[in-house]
Amino acid sequence: MLDLAYVRGNLPEVEAALRRRNADPAALLGNFADIDAARREAITSLETVKARRNRLSEEIGKLKRTGGDAEALTEEVRTLREQTEALEESAAAHDLKLRTILEAIPNLPDASVPEGRDEHGNSTEKVWGEIPHFDFKAKPHWELGEALGILDFNRAAKISGSRFVVQVGAGARLERALANFMIDLHTGQHGYTEVLPPYMVNSKSLFGTGQLPKFAEDLFHCDDKGAYVPGELQENDHWLIPTAEVPVTNLFRDETIECDPTISLCAYTPCFRSEAGSYGRDVRGMIRQHQFQKVELVKFTAPDKSAEEHEKLTRHAETVLETLGLPYRRMLLCTGDMGFASQKTYDLEVWLPGQELYREISSCSNFGSFQARRANIRFKPAGAKKAEFVHTLNGSGLAVGRTYLAILENYQQADGSIRVPDALVPYMGGQTTIGQQTSLATGQGSQAAGKAGL
Repeated sequence: MLDLAYVRGNLPEVEAALRRRNADPAALLGNFADIDAARREAITSLETVKARRNRLSEEIGKLKRTGGDAEALTEEVRTLREQTEALEESAAAHDLKLRTILEAIPNLPDASVPEGRDEHGNSTEKVWGEIPHFDFKAKPHWELGEALGILDFNRAAKISGSRFVVQVGAGARLERALANFMIDLHTGQHGYTEVLPPYMVNSKSLFGTGQLPKFAEDLFHCDDKGAYVPGELQENDHWLIPTAEVPVTNLFRDETIECDPTISLCAYTPCFRSEAGSYGRDVRGMIRQHQFQKVELVKFTAPDKSAEEHEKLTRHAETVLETLGLPYRRMLLCTGDMGFASQKTYDLEVWLPGQELYREISSCSNFGSFQARRANIRFKPAGAKKAEFVHTLNGSGLAVGRTYLAILENYQQADGSIRVPDALVPYMGGQTTIGQQTSLATGQGSQAAGKAGL
């Protein structure tokens, strides 16, 4: 959320920044200036009336002590009390209107963000790795996984509906291996502290990171506390998390923290998304699932360090791809393609030879004070008398499911088997190749067969 004083004092700049994001300032700001002026007028009048009441109360006290007639002044105080109540209600009503406007305004883009309408305006910042060239026709991951018996979309659809998958045998172990590898890398080499947060959060937490109220339809709400009422931020209702960003960022909601040095946390969790706006895109495979696993990186830092920490966080996510030998590119998102809460975002896109395209595998964002203002997360700089809002950052390090499918497509072999990246072999119990699984119905896997190169 933006600072009210900043918006008030820099309205033309805010309008220009919103236009850079391809947003309509008139639709978002409405009659902001008029509401703000009416609010300030009510507050000024309220202070004047309160001051008059205080003076009259003193005079009434003096008259009563000397036996004078205070009836007229008492009546005026009664009238002023009624005016006070009316002005307080007016100021509160205008406060609510202003807050509602501010809650709907997206974060303003950093000056370094290129201007553009959509993904076509994104800037390629870096390309890493050699795109593999096979002497056979590369297959997409869903064909590879189903043929090997490590992915079962039909049984997943039977038990849960579309956009779910069951992973089997060495396939299930590969998912677990990836998560363990990523967590070990980030905690052992990159300095993150691992946390295991709840997988359900309340409305206040989703408001803090910017998912509510704007993106309610993208989330899964539990009805154990009744239906969600837009505008009501409860503390005891439940939503399935769309990303670990939500619970991890809200660990410090309504707190003043020590963030020197920067606090760096990572978490491995399932994520749940309705994909309400996907409209049939990526219906094949594991690209857009209702449930998927992700390792999330979250940072809390001082404003003067957030740009540097953003680069570090992005580099940490890139290291996962490079260690696994997966070709990728870093994209700087343009103003029209950034998320609602983001000030600046890098997307990492991995190459998928079975589909012959790059796909997002991590989104690394600097939110400035936007989330901290919504969640009321502050820090007190050394020697400062007053606390200020911290800067928050996060990024996938990485989306485990998309890394999984990238390995299947980039490490496929002519016979349909999958070579295990060297970095994952210890996590796969020494298995170097994922070959054909025995039937799920037999209850017997073939995870160990890979040691023989099957």
